[in-house]
Amino acid sequence: MAEWFSYPSIERRKHEKCEKHFSYDMNNMHELLQQKWTFEEMLPIQEQMFPLMKEERDILAISPTGSGKTLAFALPLIDKALREEKKETFAVIVTPSQELSMQIVEVIREWVEGTPVTVTQLIGGANPKRQEEQLKKKPNIVVGTPGRIHEHVRNKKLKMHFVEHLIVDEADQFLTFEKKRFLQDLTSRMSKYAQFVAVSATLPEDIEEQFEHFVNHPAKLEVKAEDLPKKGDVVYSYIAVEDRDKMPTLRGLAALEGMRGIAFMNALGQMTYQEWKLEQTNTKIGLLHSDLKKEERERTLREFRQGKLSILLATDVAARGLDIEGVTHVIHFDLPPTKEQFIHRSGRTGRNGADGEVLSFVTYRQKKDVQKLTRPHRLVHKEWKNGELREVRKDVPKKRHSQKKRHRKRR
Repeated sequence: MAEWFSYPSIERRKHEKCEKHFSYDMNNMHELLQQKWTFEEMLPIQEQMFPLMKEERDILAISPTGSGKTLAFALPLIDKALREEKKETFAVIVTPSQELSMQIVEVIREWVEGTPVTVTQLIGGANPKRQEEQLKKKPNIVVGTPGRIHEHVRNKKLKMHFVEHLIVDEADQFLTFEKKRFLQDLTSRMSKYAQFVAVSATLPEDIEEQFEHFVNHPAKLEVKAEDLPKKGDVVYSYIAVEDRDKMPTLRGLAALEGMRGIAFMNALGQMTYQEWKLEQTNTKIGLLHSDLKKEERERTLREFRQGKLSILLATDVAARGLDIEGVTHVIHFDLPPTKEQFIHRSGRTGRNGADGEVLSFVTYRQKKDVQKLTRPHRLVHKEWKNGELREVRKDVPKKRHSQKKRHRKRR
C-alpha cells in the first residue's frame, strides 16, 4: 500500500533536488491558460496534482480548506479539453452540496471564457428537463451532486462510458454506504482506464481501503497547513451564551462595522425556525440551506459577496467548500460534533495573509468542548456587551490578609 507523500518544505526544496513533479509550472499548460494565469506561483497542491492529472494517475489528496484544490483538478481538465479539442463529456466532478457545485462551475466558467470548452451543472432544485437539453449539447465538463447526476445517468442522458475523469470533491463526505454505492455505480459504467481523483481537507487513514473499488495504485498526496503561504493571524475565541440568546447576539454582531462572517448551524430544522425569526426583523443576515431554491441561494451568495449582507448563516452541507474572499469571522453558532468539521468551517477566514477570527457560541456546559476543538490554539474568552465584542479580562485576585492578623485583632 502506498504511503502518503508529503509536500517538501520550502527550505528542503531550496537545498535538495526534489521529484520531477515539483518542477512543474504553467509553461506546461495551454497558452490560453497561461494568459489567464495571474498568480505569482502555484500552490503546493497544484504543483503536485497538475502533472499527475496529466499522467491520468488515480489520486487521493489531502489539502487544507482554501489551499487551491479546485484549480488543481480543474485546470488540467480544461487544458486537456483545449489540446484535444474535446467534443463530448469527458470529465465529471461530483460534490456533496449544490453550493459547492455552483462555485466550481463559476470558477471553471471564468477560465473557459473565450474558449470552446463548455461546462454545465446538474444539481437539485434546477429544472431536470433543461439539464437534459444541456446534456444533449455534450458539455465537456459536468459538475453536480450525487442525486441529480445519478438520475441523469439512470435515464441515459449522461453517458458515463465516454467519461475519462471522475473527480470527487470533499471526498470525506462520500464514505457512507449509499455514497460509495453511488460511486461504484458510476465507475462500473466507465472505462477501466478512467482516472479517479478524490480530494478533501481531511481523509481517514484507511481511505485507500474504503475506495479500493475505485482506485488503482493511487498517488497519495498530503499538503499540510505549514506548507502553505503564510496565513494571517487568526484569533480563536468564544462567547458564553445560552441557546435563547444566540440569535439576538448574532444580530448584534451583524451590525458591527466591517463584519463579514459565515455562521454555522448544525440542524436544518433549527435553521428554518431561525429563518422565521429573522423574517420578523430588519437584519443583515442571510440564510443558506439545502431547502432554498436555486435562485434564492444565488441571490443570497451574491448579496453577501457584494456586502449587502454582513453574515451568512449556513448549514455545513450548504456551505461545504464555499470560497468567499475577505471573510473576517467564522462563527460557530452551534459547535460541530467533530474536530474535522471545526477545521473545515474555520478554514474560511484568515486566507491570503488577512487576519480573521473564529468565534464560538458556547453554553456554560460546553466550555471543555470548545477547548478540545481549538487546541493547540490559544482560546480567548469574549463577551457581547453594549454593542461591543470585547475580551473578558480576568480580575487579578486581591491579596488576602493573613489569618494571623485577624487573630491578633480578636485577641
